[in-house]
Order: sequence, then structure tokens, then C-alpha cells
Amino acid sequence: MRMVVMLKERLACPPEQAWRALQSPTVMREVAGPWLGYASEEDGGFPSTWTQGDHPVRLLGAGLVPMGQQDIDLTFDTATHQGVRIVRDTGRGVDGVPGVLRSWYHRMAVAPHPDDPTETLYRDRLEFDAGPLTPAMWAGLWPLWQWRGLRLKQLAPSFDHEFAPEDAAA
Repeated sequence: MRMVVMLKERLACPPEQAWRALQSPTVMREVAGPWLGYASEEDGGFPSTWTQGDHPVRLLGAGLVPMGQQDIDLTFDTATHQGVRIVRDTGRGVDGVPGVLRSWYHRMAVAPHPDDPTETLYRDRLEFDAGPLTPAMWAGLWPLWQWRGLRLKQLAPSFDHEFAPEDAAA
């Protein structure tokens, strides 16, 4: 059984800044907290910006409680749709709660907002399947996605600088 969680938001920052923020592990951790935390499993911790490819992480409930491991597998698309930049995560859960997921396809897209090209139209779509546990997973992921959207809107005006990891060893 496949389910979808979607967001469509207007961010008060230029698309360039939103695009840079989507490539920041710091921003990923900031928008998920305090409900969900991430710890890098890569040598040297989180990179200052995401690169294409695999990035293993541990998920932490409330930033403390181990929930399992997940592989984030990123690709960046700046060519398919003119003026639209897309981050795709086709990673997978390895064990624990993320390991319940049979499939995971997450896309985040930024483009100039049609009403004001100095702001960003942000779209976020997660498609997933957890077999018979899909409805229960949706019940947990939907509020987390709403929280992420709210946090992105709150943080967008500050997306005017380069992002650096808060703690490369985190």
C-alpha cells in the first residue's frame, strides 16, 4: 500500500537561497527537530553540504532515542524542468523504524514563486510503502512533514548565508 505526504509552501527567500538550504544537513536537522534528530554514520560526520549519493544516518526520536538507521540517497536535478531545482532521495530504511519502509521516494522542489519571483515556491512530496503498517507510518509522517514545512517557512528569511554543520561529529 503506497501513501503520499505533500507540502506546497511560499518561502520568504529567493530560490537560490532555498536551493542552497535544501543541500544543507544543518537545515535538515533544524527543520526536523526537536521531534526527530539525525546522527551521521559517515566518516567525519555530516558534510557541510550534501553531495549526490549515499549518506547513512541514525534517526533519533526527540534527538535522543535511537530509532534505527536510514540511507539517504540523493540526486540533484536542475535540468528536467526549466527554472525548477529538485532534490530526490531514493534512500531506504536499514533497520528499526525506518527498516519497516518497503519503499521511499522523497522529492523537494524549489522555483521562483509565480506571484513574486524574489520568493520561492517550495514543493515537497514523499511517497512510501510500509505494507500493512503504511497507515500507521502515515499517521506519524504527516505531522512531521507539517512541522518541517512550518520550520522551513520560519527559517527561510535567514537562508541568506552559507550553512555549516553545527558539529561535524554529530
